[in-house]
Amino acid sequence: MAKAKLQAPKGVSEYVPPRSRAFEFVRDCLINPARKAGYQLIELPVFEDTELFTRGVGESTDVVSKEMYTFEDRGGRSITLRPEGTAGVMRAVIEHGLDRGQLPAKLWYSGAFFRAERPQAGRYRQFYQVGIEAIGLDDPAIDAEVIAIADAGFKAIGLSKYRLDITSLGDAQSRSAHRVDLVKFIATLDLDEATKARAELNPLRLFDDKRSEIAQAMQGAPLLMDYLSDASRAHFEKVKEYLDALGISWTLNPRMVRGLDYYTGTTFEFVHELLGAQSGIGGGGRYDGLMAELGGQELSGIGFGLGVDRALLAAEAESLIESDDFVSDLFIIPLGELAKRTSLEIAAQLRKLGKTVEIAFGDRALKGAMKAADKSGAKYVIVLGDSEITSGSVELKEMKSGITSSVTIDSLITALSK
Repeated sequence: MAKAKLQAPKGVSEYVPPRSRAFEFVRDCLINPARKAGYQLIELPVFEDTELFTRGVGESTDVVSKEMYTFEDRGGRSITLRPEGTAGVMRAVIEHGLDRGQLPAKLWYSGAFFRAERPQAGRYRQFYQVGIEAIGLDDPAIDAEVIAIADAGFKAIGLSKYRLDITSLGDAQSRSAHRVDLVKFIATLDLDEATKARAELNPLRLFDDKRSEIAQAMQGAPLLMDYLSDASRAHFEKVKEYLDALGISWTLNPRMVRGLDYYTGTTFEFVHELLGAQSGIGGGGRYDGLMAELGGQELSGIGFGLGVDRALLAAEAESLIESDDFVSDLFIIPLGELAKRTSLEIAAQLRKLGKTVEIAFGDRALKGAMKAADKSGAKYVIVLGDSEITSGSVELKEMKSGITSSVTIDSLITALSK
């Protein structure tokens, strides 16, 4: 009896060629602006002690209460696959003393994250993010830079049909004043016991409830933006001023709270108009108090997480992804043993100079090798045999037009660059 085929777990986003090339392109576009701004890579564990997320993300959030992949390891410890990046970064910063050095500590990360979601387009149980964190200074100019880095990443992909929503969740004084009136308002609502329990832990969570009846009930709720302290309001006004100076358009969304409890002050989300229900392609905000909550200093920080899967879907929705964008520069077809060895040498030299080069392996006949070259999507192809090696020149064929030109083997790099 034939064995059943194995499949990836339900709800996992995985990428194989040719779409994996588009995924790589989108991910690199999101990472590069952070590199250019002086952010450095931090590589994090895929799993952490569960307490990191219950303390750092917040017990009232759906992430902690419903969506974490938590298990007991062989030593009886409670371990959780990372559902987000910021808490892990803060734990690493504290553990390795990065908060004791030059501030702000500016870090970027990328990789897979895990939430027990109900799978649908754009919402996966394993998903990919690019994130940055700037830790150690409470400067509105850093807030603007972080937002600008995210915006630059989306623009590098070519995205245009998105908007930036911003708000301020204030400081402790602002939230304390707002909480008094918000709790009084929520007490007038007819809520189920589970929703009441969430509201007791963090009443702001009801602004993030996606159920239509809750959204309707919260229409008359007092808004945190109306309770900002003078310091919080001044900080937020500066952030908006800097964004205007950078030419980054924004929309004020006073009902936005995001899905994690650690956010304070400046909070933002990028929303794409072509993605339907899963329209958020990235967001973040400031998280004053998170480091102290995790056992570190009282230092401020701000960061974001950008969804690579969602950004790719957005790029495809805007028809920005074409297979021609991800091709090799040259496909070499060797005829004979000497040509195969010479092809390896040529390919190695061109790759050192930054070109993407493929070789037809397997001693295929010329006709079959040309079909392979065509399927590879290479821009150019050369056939290399004994006569070409002896003469030192080859016929360079542009695959799209079919035009050929005679070039010397030594000048291939120049010819490909043209």
